[in-house]
Amino acid sequence: MERFYSNGKLLITGEYAVLDGALALALPTQFGQRLEVSPLDRPVVIWESFSVLNEMWFQAELKVAELHLPHKNKETVILQKILLEAKKMNPEFLSKGTGAFVQTFLTFPNNWGLGTSSTLINSIAAWAKVDAFQLLQKSFGGSGYDIACAQNDAPIYYKRLPDGQEVETLVFNPSFQDQLFFVYLNEKQDSKEGIKAYRSLAKSKEKYIAEISEISKKITKATSLSEFEALLCQHEEIISGLLSIPPVKERLFPDYFGVVKSLGAWGGDFVLVTGDQRTPDYFQNKGYEIVVPYEGMILQKK
Repeated sequence: MERFYSNGKLLITGEYAVLDGALALALPTQFGQRLEVSPLDRPVVIWESFSVLNEMWFQAELKVAELHLPHKNKETVILQKILLEAKKMNPEFLSKGTGAFVQTFLTFPNNWGLGTSSTLINSIAAWAKVDAFQLLQKSFGGSGYDIACAQNDAPIYYKRLPDGQEVETLVFNPSFQDQLFFVYLNEKQDSKEGIKAYRSLAKSKEKYIAEISEISKKITKATSLSEFEALLCQHEEIISGLLSIPPVKERLFPDYFGVVKSLGAWGGDFVLVTGDQRTPDYFQNKGYEIVVPYEGMILQKK
């Protein structure tokens, strides 16, 4: 049996602008997805996906020779596309009449938006011995920062280039991390739709990209919570102006005493908030039950 593991992700700075080459800060999470593969001597792929509660949420049996055929089930179509593209990239993958029995295991709830798809693509790429960034572009598309998080166990600077990407691991261990929390907004955002909306914007983005890149550099060097908060607020104002959408704090939490910053596609998944011991009660009283402290979310080297 072969085993592969990929980290989940959170994009701290650079949402949307990362698509056009802005420098972004991204953090791999303690949560991720494991993929286990056992060979079969017949050309079929038997697939089982399990949730964090170890409940099977997806099951399929696919003939290798029929991966290109249309299917009614959305999840099956996605899996077919990833496997088919991987096979095109490496013709030796699933060849010579062989198949596989595959099981995947998430360590976070499916709806958290920590990278259900990116962790899958990265692990399939490792299994198929192909480049995960290329497999992402041929299947889902996107900036690729999530693949970089899947592959690294430390915070990263990520920059998309015309012909690839730059990934730099860095030290980001804020002294005020006990005052940082991640709050789930009770809905999973469709990142594809967010990207589509961003791509449709007619306005020039060069100024935004330069400003976001500068904030990404400064935020990792912030030595105080107040400096960190000021940079988060600047970032929110820039993206709000770019998208013509009010910031999440203005829309949902105008009376909150700390800073609230969207992460990834605006409108769902997690937000980063600054606060103290009162923070969990504030959000839970408003119906947002999932409040995770920084140290309980972000992967940190021992």
